[in-house]
Amino acid sequence: MRPVFLSPIIALSLIVAATAAAQVPSPASSGPATYTLKATPKTVAWGYYDAAAQPVLRIHSGDTVVFETLITSTPDRLEKAGVPPDQVQQNLRDIVKEVTNRGPGGHILNGPVYVEGAEPGDTLEVRIQKIDLAIPYAYNAFGVGRGFLPEDFPYAKMRIIPLDHERMVAKFAPGIEVPLHPFFGSMGVAPPEAAGRVSSAPPGIHAGNMDNKELVEGTTLYLPVHVRGALFEIGDGHAGQGNGEVDITALETSLTGRLQFIVRKDLKTRYPRAETPTHYISMGFHEELYEATKMAVREMIDFLVQTKHLSRDDAYMLTSVAGDVDISELVDGNKGVHVMMPKKIFLK
Repeated sequence: MRPVFLSPIIALSLIVAATAAAQVPSPASSGPATYTLKATPKTVAWGYYDAAAQPVLRIHSGDTVVFETLITSTPDRLEKAGVPPDQVQQNLRDIVKEVTNRGPGGHILNGPVYVEGAEPGDTLEVRIQKIDLAIPYAYNAFGVGRGFLPEDFPYAKMRIIPLDHERMVAKFAPGIEVPLHPFFGSMGVAPPEAAGRVSSAPPGIHAGNMDNKELVEGTTLYLPVHVRGALFEIGDGHAGQGNGEVDITALETSLTGRLQFIVRKDLKTRYPRAETPTHYISMGFHEELYEATKMAVREMIDFLVQTKHLSRDDAYMLTSVAGDVDISELVDGNKGVHVMMPKKIFLK
């Protein structure tokens, strides 16, 4: 399979050369800094979020990090599915070979990043400034006992899907092209210390594996901070996904992302939420879809009361007449639901 493009990888290498991925934050007096965090055996957390994890980078509020993230798979699995060996990233080979501290989940996450000044009770504002494809292919796969319909598909299958960076489409099959909307399936902070190491698979109060396709370039994510430094991690790159992610994977790929971090002492959040240029987004995660939906709706009501100064009755009514309740994902233990509230309805 011939590469469709090279520019994201070249761009990333230039950024690395320019920034040197310093591990020590610049002095606050010098203003916001930009760091690059490559995915290496020393910078990834394989399959977990954990308050006890040691940070691989320390930054200040206002700083920006360019993250390199890797496809959630192994070289052997990719090659068996048809990826030429020379298109398997060398750092993926290194990580699979060298990282033994794994699990209980399966995602290769970059981080954690310690944000100076972030304390429990604060909110970490994460501005997703840029997301680029890093390789010219993605995969989709399902397996035995996994996905939303395991009884209908009691076997495993994996498809390698070429990505056309120029036209931003996935060539799923002859005559079928899927528009690309890259986003990170997993972004989150450490859970409360008492939770210990939690799997990267189910989303929760720490955010994590939200698989919310709305969190594309230009979105701002708001995360409640549970431990000092927040300990942000990111990974599970998707070139695109349908709501529900029903077979348990999306267009799984490697991405690079440019994210800015702001510590908000003035904003108190108890659950992850987000904001796009056009919508406010509330979220809910629970083993039961019904309960996850209740959580997301209640979070939107609370948001409208706090920020738009509506009564709870009016907030409930507005959510019913203007909010869209969508399923983020159905397959990661905790189901994910989000409510989309259009900004344009607010005239001031």
